[in-house]
Amino acid sequence: IHLATENEQYLSELPEQAGCFKETRIVEFIFLLSEKWHLDQSTRYQAVELLERFMIKQVKQMCDNRGNTTGGEQGQRSSWSSVRDHITNTFVLRLVSCVQLASKLSLHYSRVTSDTALKFLQSLKYSYTKQELLESELAVLNTLHFHINVSTPLAYVELLLEVLGYNGCLLPAKPLHQMCVQLLDFCYLARETIYDTLLKIAIENSTPSKLQIAKFLTVKEDFMLLAVGVISTGVFILSPRHWEQVVEHLNCITGITTQSILEFSYAVVRRIVGSPTP
Repeated sequence: IHLATENEQYLSELPEQAGCFKETRIVEFIFLLSEKWHLDQSTRYQAVELLERFMIKQVKQMCDNRGNTTGGEQGQRSSWSSVRDHITNTFVLRLVSCVQLASKLSLHYSRVTSDTALKFLQSLKYSYTKQELLESELAVLNTLHFHINVSTPLAYVELLLEVLGYNGCLLPAKPLHQMCVQLLDFCYLARETIYDTLLKIAIENSTPSKLQIAKFLTVKEDFMLLAVGVISTGVFILSPRHWEQVVEHLNCITGITTQSILEFSYAVVRRIVGSPTP
C-alpha cells in the first residue's frame, strides 16, 4: 500500500519533461559504471532516477533564473545557449555524483569513495578536484532538497514477488528474481521502443498524436505497471504454465487490468525477439 501510494503521488506530480534523461546511452553509461564499481542491483536504478529528477529540476531552475535576468529574443537565445553549455560541461560529473549518492543509500559494502570517483573522471581526461566532487554531490542534494531515498522499480518487483509467494504461487523464486532483474535492465535500455509499441497498441494506431504521446507519459513513468509487466514477462519465459494464474494474481494485488499486463508483456517480448509476430 505504501509503494502504491508513493507511485500515485509521483505520477500526480509528474513534470512534462519526465523521461528526458533516461535515453539509452545515459542508462547504459550508469549501468556499466555500476558494474565497474561492483555496486548492487538497486543502485543502478536509484542512480538513473536520481539523475533524471536532478537534471529536470536543475534545468528548470537555470532557465527560470536566466529568464528573470535576461530580456529580449536575442538575450533568451544567448541565455539558453549558456544553460546548455553548462549542462553539457558538467553532465558527466553530475552523473558520477548521482552514482556516488545511490551507492551510499544502498547500505552496500562497495560504496563509491571520492578517490574512486576522481580516478574514473581523470581516466576520461577531466581534471576535477575533491572539493569540486563534494560540491557536485551537495548540488544534487540541495536541488532535490535532500529527498533522494525514493523507491526504485526493483523494490516494486521484489515486493510483488514476495506477495505472490505469500499468496501461494509456486514459482521458482531465485531464477525468477534473476530473470526479472535482467528484464528490468532490458526495459530501461530499450525503454523508448517498448513504450512506443505499448502506445500504438493502446490507441490502435501506428501514428500517435502529440496529445496522445503527452498523455501516455504517466504510463511510461508508472513503476507499478513496469514491475507487474516485468514479472509477467519473466513468468512467461520461465514457467509458462503458471502465467495466467500469475497475471490474475497481479491484477488482484495491484488493480492493474489483465489486458494492460498482457499488453506490456507483449511489448517486451516483441522487443526481445525483434519481430512483430505475436
